[in-house]
Amino acid sequence: MTTGGTVMTRTDEPDAQGVRLQKVLAQAGVASRRASEELIVEGRVEVNGRIVTELGTRVDPEHATIRVDGARIPPPRRHVYLLLNKPRGVVSTMEDPLDRPTLAEYVPRHQRVYHVGRLDTDTDGLIILTNDGEFAHRLSHPSYQVPKTYLVDAEGLVENRTLRRLEKGVTLEDGPIKADRVKLVSRGPEHSLVQITLHSGRNRIVRRMMDTVGHPVRKLARIAIGPVRLGTLQAGQTRELTSEELGALLDMVKL
Repeated sequence: MTTGGTVMTRTDEPDAQGVRLQKVLAQAGVASRRASEELIVEGRVEVNGRIVTELGTRVDPEHATIRVDGARIPPPRRHVYLLLNKPRGVVSTMEDPLDRPTLAEYVPRHQRVYHVGRLDTDTDGLIILTNDGEFAHRLSHPSYQVPKTYLVDAEGLVENRTLRRLEKGVTLEDGPIKADRVKLVSRGPEHSLVQITLHSGRNRIVRRMMDTVGHPVRKLARIAIGPVRLGTLQAGQTRELTSEELGALLDMVKL
């Protein structure tokens, strides 16, 4: 694991400010301090793109980009990063003038967060809640192309040619769109299950794509955002993003 073959030692640092690297790794939960020292000596740790082998290296944990075996280690958390499995029927807002169920009902009252993007009221699945404004902006911005995966319960028997059409692209009233990836889960004469991955954030995009190919959506759930998977998280439950998930998302949005 090298970046330009450069090995970083203590002499590369302009001063002795900061926190010892092995302490930063231990506090991030990578390993014990002793085991973190072994990772450094073995050349498995990068700081700002350069391999570190000197145990005396100090870093700024807030701003340094640290990787172990290529995996990003996020900085100490000053913000909240929550994952919610939004139930169907819940509005993707924190307040609603019509007094419908909102995301606020699933967030601890002491945490002030806002949602990253939206899910239709009749769509369930993953939505990220945070108080990190820049992270939220980039994660929802189409230029960073963060993929989102949906499980579609569609009417009718979806043929292979329809799957290929979704990948090749269809034209909607607001322009062409194509899926990044389409996977058939099951199909039958009355309904089929299809996974669709795409990075577009256009309104009701999956439903409109399926309408266009003649298989209206019966039920729709978002099951992944980038590397973050639904897993066993039940409807209405929240959890914090893991360090691995947050590190991967930070890389995807170039933070």
